[in-house]
Amino acid sequence: MRRNRDFSKTFPPGVMTSKLPTRQPRRIVALFPELLGVGGTQEAGRLTAVALHDAAKRHGWLAEFLALNDPSGPQVLPSTERRISFQGFGRSKIHFALAALQKTRGGTHIVLAAHPHLAVPAAQIKLLEPDVKMITISHGVEAWSPFPWFRRLAFLRSDVFLAPSRYTVNKIAEVQGAPKSKIHILPWPLNPSILRMADQIEKLPLPAGFPTGNVVLAVARMAASEQYKGIDRLIEAVAQLRTQVPGLHLVVIGGGDDLARHVKLATALGVAGQVRFFDNLSREEIAACYSKADVFAMPSTGEGFGLVFLEAMAFAKPLIGAVAGGIPDVVEDGENGFLVSPGDAQQLVNSLRRLVTDEGLRIELGRRGAQIVRTKYRFENFCAKLEAILRGCGLESDNS
Repeated sequence: MRRNRDFSKTFPPGVMTSKLPTRQPRRIVALFPELLGVGGTQEAGRLTAVALHDAAKRHGWLAEFLALNDPSGPQVLPSTERRISFQGFGRSKIHFALAALQKTRGGTHIVLAAHPHLAVPAAQIKLLEPDVKMITISHGVEAWSPFPWFRRLAFLRSDVFLAPSRYTVNKIAEVQGAPKSKIHILPWPLNPSILRMADQIEKLPLPAGFPTGNVVLAVARMAASEQYKGIDRLIEAVAQLRTQVPGLHLVVIGGGDDLARHVKLATALGVAGQVRFFDNLSREEIAACYSKADVFAMPSTGEGFGLVFLEAMAFAKPLIGAVAGGIPDVVEDGENGFLVSPGDAQQLVNSLRRLVTDEGLRIELGRRGAQIVRTKYRFENFCAKLEAILRGCGLESDNS
């Protein structure tokens, strides 16, 4: 008969009656400005949250997400195949900072500020928990001018700085004083859902009123604070081309407090019938607009990267962008579109004319762009690079 082994004799007295110490799982606390809103920063935040969630699941880490400007209470990240929860704070900076401090007490390895403005609460956490590694993400124009002294001090406490373009990398080094040895370039990826829609364009619902003919598309937030997007320059270019290119239309997707000014400009230039504005479209309707457009153009001078260019590339559309900010990282002149000098109205007109009148050129540039976005800007590549950065901060797998 097999005898049961008495394990109590294997350990020193007292061990079997007390709890053995257990290792706390590694934790990432990520602070976002907003995850439910519209805009490039919000979309970049959502993609970052999904990548962090997936990495945490693979390696047995815990990931906590807090969003300052989203409605208060428990929320769920939209438009993903996973159910990813986060906490909103209804713009209450005090409650947001206190919750962040509470989440990071004991066992937290990394605090990630997904915007330079959130470096302040992240630095406070690092002050109380010196072993915590601090990562701060800069997007673009918000980091191109000197921060106030208190924000700059907090920003510079970061152990790692991330930026999506070469231009922003240089700005946070030269303007903010971040050590270049701590800066990593991490280009934003294309949302995988865009690729799925690009592969099923026949199922996409085109919004009523979308014009026929030669269509130039722009997707931008129409805010008075973001007039650098250059939509007014596009309207002026269409006015110059209306007699040279019959059937030319400009479609602008996006709302905001500066929309009325653009509508008045189109009317004043006599192209109200050639410029169509759409707002509050679904993701599927926006995708349909990409699909039906001939050219995508946004001569912005303030883009840190430009996710909308990636989206247009997914639908094989040639691009027009400005030689400014992070756009030259995405728009490769003569390869997937054309770059124009900021403020050069005639160069913009010439580039638009060339693309809308040369179908063969449009097809070739669009084809190259579609290939680039499906290789260089895949979401899987972004996840791998971000995970390598986390590991560089000493975060190892708890599943090993």
